[in-house]
Amino acid sequence: MLRIEPRVQGVTAELITLYSQLQPSTLGHLTDFGFLRGIQPLFRPIRMLGNAVTVRIPHLDSTAIRHALQQVMPGDVIVVDMSGDDFRACWGEFRTYVAMKKEVAGVVISGCATDVKVIRELNFPVFATGTSALTTRSLDMEGEVNTPISVCGVTVQPGDLIIGDDDGVFAVHPNHAQILGEQALAKQQQEELNRQKYGYDLIKPYPLPKI
Repeated sequence: MLRIEPRVQGVTAELITLYSQLQPSTLGHLTDFGFLRGIQPLFRPIRMLGNAVTVRIPHLDSTAIRHALQQVMPGDVIVVDMSGDDFRACWGEFRTYVAMKKEVAGVVISGCATDVKVIRELNFPVFATGTSALTTRSLDMEGEVNTPISVCGVTVQPGDLIIGDDDGVFAVHPNHAQILGEQALAKQQQEELNRQKYGYDLIKPYPLPKI
């Protein structure tokens, strides 16, 4: 059966402002919890920040994603638990069009995506464990929207803050996001002072070799 719960707005405007200044790699200096290990960007450079709308699908049937796309609000991140399926893609070109019309901030998939060329050209942020030409189906059998899910060993709740860039993705519960974000911002500010102190900000890239 399909279980469709109400959308949860856990991320505040203040948290978005704070985390828009942060990099996931800075969070990785401060905590091991919340890093979605194995999730990679579909292309680089990439940046994503928003409020989690969670989806759980049972391998073959991705109907629940359609229901999630009906619920999403601008700035949401759709996070999909594919129940351990590493072979099928549940996200592709036409779901990307719908998500972009609704101003979704991005998608995270504990499985595969497809139509990589088109998604890259559209510059829509997608993070996944891989790519595949084999796809799911819409069978109206089973799935969940806005329930707790598991992505790469991390429990993701509806309304969690999701942040991703070239280095990977973190999920942060809103109850802990303010303190963690302030610590991360202080660390980044100190790093910038160190760059200036030691002249690292003046170092130029290596020139390309002449062939």
